[in-house]
Amino acid sequence: MIHILRREFPLALVLSIAQLPRATYYYHARKQSVPDKYEEARAAISAIYHENKGRYGYRRITLALRSRGFLLNHKTVQRLMKEAGLICRVRMKKYKSYKGEVGKIAPNLLERHFEAVKPNQKWVTDVTEFSLFGQKLYLSPILDLCSRDIVSYAISERPVLSMVTSMLDKAFTRIPDDTELILHSDQGWQYQHKQYQRMLRRKGIRQSMSRKGNCLDNAVMENFFGLLKSELLYLQTFDSFEHFKAELIEYLDYYNNRRIKAKLKGLPPAMHRQQALSAA
Repeated sequence: MIHILRREFPLALVLSIAQLPRATYYYHARKQSVPDKYEEARAAISAIYHENKGRYGYRRITLALRSRGFLLNHKTVQRLMKEAGLICRVRMKKYKSYKGEVGKIAPNLLERHFEAVKPNQKWVTDVTEFSLFGQKLYLSPILDLCSRDIVSYAISERPVLSMVTSMLDKAFTRIPDDTELILHSDQGWQYQHKQYQRMLRRKGIRQSMSRKGNCLDNAVMENFFGLLKSELLYLQTFDSFEHFKAELIEYLDYYNNRRIKAKLKGLPPAMHRQQALSAA
C-alpha cells in the first residue's frame, strides 16, 4: 500500500494516510528498491513444481535445483515455496492404528538391529495409507531384513484385520514351522489382536513391537514406504483409482524382481534372496 500511495501522493500525505513513522516508511522504501536475490531461484522453483504437476515437495525440488546450478538450503527452498503458495499435492500418510496399552503385547526384540545374515531370520511389517481420487487404499507388506525383499503383501480399501491375516497366510507358505524368526511391527491394533498373536505362536514366530511413538524402531519399513512414494507416486500420472492400484501392484513386482540394489551387489531383492537360500 505504501509504495502505491508514494507514487500518487507527496511523502507527508502518505505518512498521514498510513499513520506510519517516517523511519518505518523509509525502511520499507529502501527494502523495495533492493533487487530480489532469489528472483531466478523463484522462477526455477515454480518451473520445477509445475513440470512435475505439483508432485514435488521442497526436498525433491532442492535436489532438482542443484542439478540446475542453484545451491540453496532446503529450508530456503521451503520458505520460497511457502511464499509462492506452492504445496506438494500428493501425500502418502503413514497409517496410524495404535490402540491399547503401551508395551503390554510384545517386547522390542529387534532393537534396531536391521541386518540379517540369512533369509527368514528377521521380518518387518507395517501398514501405509494412500489417499487418491477421494478414496483410500491400504498396503500391508512384510519385508525380510536379509535381502529387503517383499515376502508377501495385502492390499485393501479398508484397514481391516483380514488384510493383515491374509498377508500372514501368504508369508507362512514360504517358510516351515518353528523357525523362531522375529516379526517386528509397530503397536497398531492389528498387531495387538489375539488372532494375529495366535497365528504367530502357532507358526513358531516371535513377535516384536516398536516402542510407542518411535518410528525409528521400524526404520526399514519407513524407508521402503518413502521409496515407494518417490518412485511411484511422484513419477507417474494416474487416470483413476483402479489405475493407481494396478500400478502399485506392478511396482511391488518391479521392486522385488527387477529393481537392482547396490547393497545387494547389483541384484534385485528376490534374486539375492534366492541365492542366499541356496547358499544356506
